[in-house]
Amino acid sequence: MIRSLFIAATGMEAQRLNIDVIANNLANVNTAGYKRSRADFQELIYQDVKAPGTPSAEGALIPSGIELGLGVKPVAVQKIFLQGDFVQTGNNLDLVIEGDGFFQITKPDGEVAYTRSGAFKMDSEGRIVTSDGYSLEPSITIPANTKSITIGSDGKVTVIQAGNSSPVEVGQIELARFVNPGGLTALGKSLFAPTASSGEATTGNPGSEGLGTLNQGFIEMSNVNIVEEMVNMIVSQRAYEINSKAVQASDEMLQIANNLKR
Repeated sequence: MIRSLFIAATGMEAQRLNIDVIANNLANVNTAGYKRSRADFQELIYQDVKAPGTPSAEGALIPSGIELGLGVKPVAVQKIFLQGDFVQTGNNLDLVIEGDGFFQITKPDGEVAYTRSGAFKMDSEGRIVTSDGYSLEPSITIPANTKSITIGSDGKVTVIQAGNSSPVEVGQIELARFVNPGGLTALGKSLFAPTASSGEATTGNPGSEGLGTLNQGFIEMSNVNIVEEMVNMIVSQRAYEINSKAVQASDEMLQIANNLKR
């Protein structure tokens, strides 16, 4: 009975973490480029009370023994990099990646991070930056007298300047891809950093080397499915509740045992 208290406690703790993951998914349902997370669980070790295959008599073996599981533990919170829905914005600096790849962003410390969010803007110097002011890598600067900006599916950035009807190329957007994007570590602000599990980034122009193409004037929304998350939340809540019932049942059994009289 004491064992069951601790087993049920591991189940409650696991479902608490699961609810945390689901809540974060729902909180970011309108976050551009957000990729939903999924909690993965694993059973704990087993205590062998009677091992299967133990001889019970001469020439006879026990077909199945007694193995008591000791609960559950979370082993991973995995990012699911399925593509989100595209929403048309009409903004010339809003971009989506149709297919595989990440935008490269230079952080203030000089390190390169990666994102699927293409909600770009211009800073006071005309550079294309994120909402936090982090520069797109490689850096692209839009001239001050620009009338219109065109970004091709291959990432080529051209502008038409005042007094000139001919387009002028001002930069080339490059994308990055990873062998295992699920191994990227989330930094917040819709940014990811590579790890030993993700592998090194492979960069190239959009549409080449397995990289996706760009679409101007669109934003990729999160890939969170609200209905699916609500169902998962209900299942997790009920699992938490039934584990609490197991704690309650174990407590009541201990109470009965404590009240026994000779």
